[in-house]
Amino acid sequence: MIAPIAPRAPKRGIQDRWDRDGARPAALAVGPAEMNHTLPYSVDAAPDGGPGNTPSTRHEPKAAIQASRRRVHSKVTRGSLLLTFVLVAGAAACRDGQRQAAPAPSPSPAAPSITAAAGAQDGGPSIVEYAVPDGSHPHDVAPAADGSVWYTAQATGELGLLHALTGATEHISLGSGSAPHGVIVGPDGAPWITDAGLNAIVRVDPQTHEVRPYPLPADRQNANLNTAAFDSRGWLWFTGQSGTYGRLDPTTGDMAVFDAPRGRGPYGITSTPAGEIYFASLAGSYLGDVDEETGAVTVLEPPTRDAGPRRAWSDADGRVWVSEWNSGKLARYDPADGTWSEWRLPGQSPQAYAVYVDWRGQVWTSDFGGNTLVRFDPATEEFESFALPAQPGNVRQILGREGEVWAAESAADRLIVLRYD
Repeated sequence: MIAPIAPRAPKRGIQDRWDRDGARPAALAVGPAEMNHTLPYSVDAAPDGGPGNTPSTRHEPKAAIQASRRRVHSKVTRGSLLLTFVLVAGAAACRDGQRQAAPAPSPSPAAPSITAAAGAQDGGPSIVEYAVPDGSHPHDVAPAADGSVWYTAQATGELGLLHALTGATEHISLGSGSAPHGVIVGPDGAPWITDAGLNAIVRVDPQTHEVRPYPLPADRQNANLNTAAFDSRGWLWFTGQSGTYGRLDPTTGDMAVFDAPRGRGPYGITSTPAGEIYFASLAGSYLGDVDEETGAVTVLEPPTRDAGPRRAWSDADGRVWVSEWNSGKLARYDPADGTWSEWRLPGQSPQAYAVYVDWRGQVWTSDFGGNTLVRFDPATEEFESFALPAQPGNVRQILGREGEVWAAESAADRLIVLRYD
């Protein structure tokens, strides 16, 4: 077994129309009745008028958590997990404006108790589910070095912080009109956010919670910012699904924005161990190889026509793995020889959304068609699927650290983690 290291819907709804068309939908009339765990889609934008929560809030976790897992191919295994939290939550102070005061610490609650571990009997991961505030619709997650997890609360215009030991959460307002999409932890240890609502890259200080936006140029409005990655120089590269990609030098604030080949579509982006940048174009149906000096892009065509590459992630050898939304396949591009390989996900109608390569070189993707997380072993070329606890879960992004794989169930207002003991 691998010892963990303590603190590294099949149907298209409003969000999927926005992702596909590269344009923000009209104002969404989403009330309390719609913004709960049974929402049939994940809203990928905050309703017009900005977030409805206070600038900085602290929330208590929900009491009972369950998770299940199933194995594809030769056998099916199932398990359940009950996670109980006892939490004393303190009030959080906040201020108007860009700078947010850090919440006052509260007494340390009891650690969660695990009464059953799904899959632990055969060396598989246990699955733990954490509730986040109703209506958050978490989109992306980013585990921090201290064991906590950042996440984008897209529907409320906030950055969330989960304290995994207790299940407590904090929310930091990013400003009026915010609709954060992606979040990653940068070389400076801070969360960096691609905010479609603000049309800006946003940095949040992990200690003070100070919010610093880097707006796109005035002639680059409505870029529909998606995701970001840092190159070897510490520059942040980002995608805009309306048809742009760009880079930001955090030390100077200088920003350059470029027109993407074939127009709208840039979505997922990744950096290789050598710092090379690649992005996936969903509408353009290609993988883009970016020249970090000039910003020029070389278009790389997957073997399957109109495959719909959605996200991309590099492995330790610099090979780029791609989730193909339209074809339901997992693809790999090898820059060493320019070759592609593809594997169709298991199930009747797979839709590959997120992709991530973990510390062991195992490749993870999320399947909207099967409502599962799917693990692929490149050595054996076999898949293993894990049923999401929520129906639907709608996992749009996966990230992790050694011993853990994290994801957000955007339709259920929950985060999940698969842990290896």
